[in-house]
Amino acid sequence: MKNVVVVGSQWGDEGKGKIVDWLSSEADVVVRFQGGHNAGHTLVIEGKTYKLRLLPSGIVRKNKISIIGNGVVVDPWALLEEIEEIKSKGVEVTPKNLIISDAANLILPFHREMDEIREDAAGKAKIGTTRRGIGPAYEDKVGRRAIRVMDLVSEKNLDNRLETVLMHHNTIRKGLGKKIYNKDELKKDLLKIAPKILKYSQPVWKKIDEFISKGKKILFEGAQGVLLDVDHGTYPFVTSSNTVAASAAIGSGCGPNSINYVLGITKAYTTRVGEGPFPTELKDKTGEEIGTKGNEFGTVTSRKRRCGWFDGVLVRQTIKISGINGIALTKLDVLDGLDEIKVCIAYELDEKKIDYLPAAVEDQMKIKPIYKIFKGWKSSTKGIKKFDDLPNNAKIYINAVEEFVGAKIASISISPERNDTILIESPFDLK
Repeated sequence: MKNVVVVGSQWGDEGKGKIVDWLSSEADVVVRFQGGHNAGHTLVIEGKTYKLRLLPSGIVRKNKISIIGNGVVVDPWALLEEIEEIKSKGVEVTPKNLIISDAANLILPFHREMDEIREDAAGKAKIGTTRRGIGPAYEDKVGRRAIRVMDLVSEKNLDNRLETVLMHHNTIRKGLGKKIYNKDELKKDLLKIAPKILKYSQPVWKKIDEFISKGKKILFEGAQGVLLDVDHGTYPFVTSSNTVAASAAIGSGCGPNSINYVLGITKAYTTRVGEGPFPTELKDKTGEEIGTKGNEFGTVTSRKRRCGWFDGVLVRQTIKISGINGIALTKLDVLDGLDEIKVCIAYELDEKKIDYLPAAVEDQMKIKPIYKIFKGWKSSTKGIKKFDDLPNNAKIYINAVEEFVGAKIASISISPERNDTILIESPFDLK
């Protein structure tokens, strides 16, 4: 039995949804452990497209249990809307296949508004948030004033918790000249939807322990990429949670010894949504071509993604930080037809060569990439099922990436379709 954590090794949008869906055919349980509905996972199954934000990717497959862990912040209205949306496409969602942690923190309307207020006021210093209230919700969590799923059970307890959190937020809102939230109105709104949320609520840590004791295969699904980790990413242009693999244990309530393998989803080039440093960004015709061929638009925001060459320095760093055992290389087909392909193998900072991303954002903004150039391939990779059948220059490129980043490439994806994957090794099959 193997329990596998899937994380993005870049800035997100690496194709985690497809890979998780592909792996979930072998898994029994799929767990979301951090983030909120700022994530966006697109699945294409038998020609039908599913765009998921909060629901684990396993929800679209039959006979799988999907879990939203305690490390996730949940907008209850957005969740219910997503459940109805996925149901309309023929997917069954019941308390038998969806479990929400009773300890998960809620995103409330004033969180979303505060997110917008801050981002609008930041000007050139804006983070590039999705404006979904994720950051303010996590702030309330660590400030010990948040409303959790379990608080919806008791009207009296909910009343007390709302009083605490609104004392904080209304004080700020008054100072900003914004509308003051009425506790009774918000309580009424929450109690109205409470039964719809609570029917999915359980102690997730206990359920996971039961699944482990029964030898079930568990797939832990990360949301944003490692480079958006609040501690290890390109701070302050990061998300508000820990996106590294270690968070799977904390955000679901199982011990680190429950994790057997970490799979890093890695795009064959690099993209980023929103603001922040991007050493290999291409602002030319090639960048436009990659973005167009790769359909690089955000699942959640529809924002155009910034595109650039593969940054081997960054991926090598995230592999170390997140304990990645193997790589699922995605979107190789987007590079088809290019005359040459570049890989960043080092940086130049103040005329000095360095082999890591510096922590200071000022340094991150001014580093210059040092590239190794590879010959491109003119033939298409789409539909290829075996590594040996890939164009020779594509194989050279893949082998060079594997050697440089220091992790085995476990699979290669050559289209959005789940079956268009060259499997080299399956994490669940390893002993």
